[in-house]
Amino acid sequence: MSRRQLARHGAWFGAAVALSVVGGEVISSVVGGTTSAAAAADDTATLRFVQVSDSHLGFTGTANPDVTGSFAHAIDQVNALPYRPDFVMHTGDLTHLSTAAQFDQVKQMLGGVRAGSVHTVPGEHDAIHDHGRGYLSTFGAGSAGDGWYSFDLKGVHVLALVNTLSLEKLGHLGPDQLDFVRRDVAGLSSDTPILVFSHIPLFAMYPEWGWGTDDAAQALSHLRRFSSVTCLNGHVHQLFTKTEGTVTFHSATTTAYPLPRPGVGPAPTPQTLPAGRLRAALGIREVSHVQGQTTLAIKDSVLS
Repeated sequence: MSRRQLARHGAWFGAAVALSVVGGEVISSVVGGTTSAAAAADDTATLRFVQVSDSHLGFTGTANPDVTGSFAHAIDQVNALPYRPDFVMHTGDLTHLSTAAQFDQVKQMLGGVRAGSVHTVPGEHDAIHDHGRGYLSTFGAGSAGDGWYSFDLKGVHVLALVNTLSLEKLGHLGPDQLDFVRRDVAGLSSDTPILVFSHIPLFAMYPEWGWGTDDAAQALSHLRRFSSVTCLNGHVHQLFTKTEGTVTFHSATTTAYPLPRPGVGPAPTPQTLPAGRLRAALGIREVSHVQGQTTLAIKDSVLS
């Protein structure tokens, strides 16, 4: 992607964007209204889920003085969907300082989500003080290693990976998790749709800011035989889409505060929008999987 394309996609904070993944090609368009493409299909075989990310509960700052309120509003939007999602996935930085009180607050709030199930992966802010022990004690039930796991639903195989607990500058999966990925997908047919969730992108979005995972290529080497692979991440606080062969990457925005576009400024620090613009920074991604195609409609709001 050119810098101009990066900037254009990064500017999608606050937009509503519908994406279709068809044969490895991502087709995107900005949409309006409150009903997404994901709500259009009414088929029991359709997999529908919602991605939220980077709630940063516990953050205090002018970029968003009420992260709890904006996260609660995002949950209200999930619960107001015209269907019940099969699951909701929070892709990390649930908390800002990984305290027990913040984890408890996130757990209670996620308990109010009306969905078939709720899943999480940790961000680096969820492991600030204790290498993720607090996160694992709250959200790690049924996971392996540092919190990775997988499950199957409606013919789709879902991988939830952890690339935030052993990072230096870039995200890092590590040999144990890479071996888990290899063994986990070994018995799957190549036409099985694969969804992969992580906090830090599994592609080199902007390594200068740590927006990438140093051993992602090894994980993806086990997935490239599949005809449809969709990787969804948080961390960068902005919408972005990239396709490499049959693998498509989608970065989610945030319910907390925006970050600058890649390379704009010296560091990815919280951005304070002009007075009156930011009432809520909502990052809700709705996804349907129908007959081998994954369709995404992203509803984000910055309310004046």
